[in-house]
Amino acid sequence: MPELPEVEALALDLKGRLQDRAIVKVHIAAFSALKTFDPPLSALEGTLVDDVTRHGKFLDIHASGLHLCLHLARAGWIRWRDEVPTIPPKPSTKNPLAVRIVLDNDAGLDITEAGTKKSLAMYVVRDPLDVPGIASLGPDPMVESFTIDVLREILQREGRKQLKGVLRHQGTIAGIGNAYSDEILHAARMSPYKPAGGLDDGELETLYAAIRDTLGAAVERSRGLHASELKGEKKSNLAVHGRTGQACPVCGDIVREVSFADSSLQYCPTCQTGGKPLADRRMSKLLK
Repeated sequence: MPELPEVEALALDLKGRLQDRAIVKVHIAAFSALKTFDPPLSALEGTLVDDVTRHGKFLDIHASGLHLCLHLARAGWIRWRDEVPTIPPKPSTKNPLAVRIVLDNDAGLDITEAGTKKSLAMYVVRDPLDVPGIASLGPDPMVESFTIDVLREILQREGRKQLKGVLRHQGTIAGIGNAYSDEILHAARMSPYKPAGGLDDGELETLYAAIRDTLGAAVERSRGLHASELKGEKKSNLAVHGRTGQACPVCGDIVREVSFADSSLQYCPTCQTGGKPLADRRMSKLLK
């Protein structure tokens, strides 16, 4: 799933490609992807792209007063085409293509979603806050106003909730997903099960630095990359996420995993849990 650093880089890449170009047509190949009806999709035709920005993990294409907001979900992605086919795409459950945006220079974007679980979402709105997922976002951890005091208030409010869940909940902090929450906690040397409200001042400073440094480094590495390069860049720089059974790059211990119904977390026992493997999620405590 694209998270804050990848979506930030996508927005920057798309801004360079789309700004001042006119949208000629938007073809829907997966009708379930479109979540709005007013303004109609046809209202985008003939609009001029003014900017491309990000809200958490949402992309926002500004076009002549309208906003085309995209959430790529777990398996969505954007592919640039120097030349789009003249024949509109046909709806198909076997085709990963969900949406095609055609520009005035015959180039365009293919928005795709792999797999059978379709969660990609597109909204055409007059104001980004008309998108429920954007309106409910927590603070962005990469803006100046996200201070250590803001993080302290969030953690105290969340109380006994586990750090892993607090970090990746979009209504609490925007943009951090499953992968970067694992990476942040590894950098902070904290258990994903640690209660959010139980951090002392030193631990709070460590976690704050890990959030800013981990995300900031990923944003810098991703900056300037094309969309086709972002997935590989992300995967090659992860310390624990997606590396179950491999050696921790910090201490050499074996990276462990806890599986859930539709996701998993990875961590290093030596770096994060005093050498003890985490228990099953239903116990929410360390094995003794």
